Amino acid sequence: MSTDDGIAPKVRSILDAARERAAARGGAGGERVEVDARSLPAAFERAEADGRVPLVAEVKPTSPTTEGERTDDPVELAESMVAGGAAALSVLTEPEHFGGSTDALEQIRAAVDVPVLRKDFVVREAQLDAVEADVVLLIVRFLDEERTDDLADLLAAARERGFQVLVETHTAEEVERAVAAGAEIIGVNNRDLARLEVDLGTFETVAPEVPENVTLIAESGIATTNDAVRMREAGADALLVGSAIMDAAGGSDVEANTRRLATAESDATAETATEADTQS
Repeated sequence: MSTDDGIAPKVRSILDAARERAAARGGAGGERVEVDARSLPAAFERAEADGRVPLVAEVKPTSPTTEGERTDDPVELAESMVAGGAAALSVLTEPEHFGGSTDALEQIRAAVDVPVLRKDFVVREAQLDAVEADVVLLIVRFLDEERTDDLADLLAAARERGFQVLVETHTAEEVERAVAAGAEIIGVNNRDLARLEVDLGTFETVAPEVPENVTLIAESGIATTNDAVRMREAGADALLVGSAIMDAAGGSDVEANTRRLATAESDATAETATEADTQS
């Protein structure tokens, strides 16, 4: 089949742009990046110990699936997220569809003390050398479409540079491939890249396929505290949230949005206790 069969046109456009940037990077002869990474699992453990939901808050100026664009200073947004309780940050570096940049990531990582994930669409090893980050993203579906660099090879290449790797999946079959490749951090994306539809039930269905010793992150579609609690009860070690925190169209309070989700479990416990007191 065609390498682009089965994915939405908007996603195909993102993948095409990633290919072009990969080709340009490969021909530029850039220097190899070496990273002394901050531990993502350790950051999640610290959040748990502090009574917070381990939350990866995403600096995402815009996206093909949201309206509007936030033009705030990305460093200020990142600092607000950390102040609101984010255990880690995700920073979009894809420029054409998400308004991101490697410069923004570099500035953010220098300004905060939490792990920073580079959110981009890596399909070639050369792309790993664009910027230092603590974690890089590899999307199984995109690598399947590309049918070039193998997931295990890219995973190894990233680790050789010092990166931790978040391997994103959407199905049980993709989880199987991620585990076989040696993934230690797996994300289950509730968004279907074929139709761009979001279903939180995806995580609930796929999560049991992820081994206990793997750090598991629920991605996409988490908008409310109920959503956060639901994903955690389904087995998520952490949540990755972008749109609900950034709220580009509304320009809302990023720190408050982060805190609302980071304290979702403690708030739910308090509400349950209040209900019990009322009924007793």
